[in-house]
Amino acid sequence: MLARPLAAARRFRRVLLLAAGLLAPALAAVAQTVAPEAAAATAAAPAMGVQTVMFWFLLATLGLVLLIFGLLFVLLVIKMKPQLRRLYELPTVHATWSGKVLGLLVGDPVLVVGRDKDELMNHDYDGITEFDNDLPPWWKYGFYFTIVFAVAYMVFYHVTYTGDLQAAEYETEMQQAALLVSADDDDPNKLTTYTALTAGPDLEAGTTLFATNCAACHGTEGEGKVGPNLTDDYWLHGGDINQVYKTIKFGVTSKGMVAWKGKLSGKQMLQVSSYIESLRGTNPPNAKEPQGEKEAPVITAVSH
Repeated sequence: MLARPLAAARRFRRVLLLAAGLLAPALAAVAQTVAPEAAAATAAAPAMGVQTVMFWFLLATLGLVLLIFGLLFVLLVIKMKPQLRRLYELPTVHATWSGKVLGLLVGDPVLVVGRDKDELMNHDYDGITEFDNDLPPWWKYGFYFTIVFAVAYMVFYHVTYTGDLQAAEYETEMQQAALLVSADDDDPNKLTTYTALTAGPDLEAGTTLFATNCAACHGTEGEGKVGPNLTDDYWLHGGDINQVYKTIKFGVTSKGMVAWKGKLSGKQMLQVSSYIESLRGTNPPNAKEPQGEKEAPVITAVSH
């Protein structure tokens, strides 16, 4: 009874050796066939380095070898499935871990899903009973993996500080983005660091410029007409001094707000922006309803 499975195992080993012997000439032929094509590709694309060509050639060869081995393995398993099943049913093989791996080849997934004991425990509540079964191996292996992953994550990010945390990644991305910002003053993506002007002459100049150029749309007191109300804490394009400056300079053409660059100097646009900042909270009569997002007012006392 024991001789047949052992003989089957010996035959399986001989088949593997024979397959390896047959595969060697095939791989040599494949290499001879692919080599001229690789040489032609190298000549056609001189810009590619020889190392790059060799890397892809070796990678393709490796993929082909693995594919051939996989197909041979599947064919051998299908051909020898009866012998493998008899070998798997041996008591000395069936209960071992390697035997369970062999069971996957013959259609028994006990290694992955486990085996139900079908033994009832002494728990009975309202006619509901409980089986004494272990957790499925796939669940336990997944749980073990999460433990290993958590330890590796903690060591990588919080012990050795090899990886960047979210704050560090954000700073790195912002630095990279800053490199893409043009140094040209006409670039709408350029970041400015202006603070609101608080000197009397600057605010007076801003008041005059506002009355001349902005009051027609925003009202003489910033209460809003065609344009939005500038005296509340709600803003469509940002209420910070630099955001207001950007809106004045580049405009919002889709909403009828013209760009004032080229018509006003940088100093004048900052004076108007500072005057608009000073209007917040003045609550003029007949103010237009709020529009946009609410922002907390920023109090600044630094002059430009």
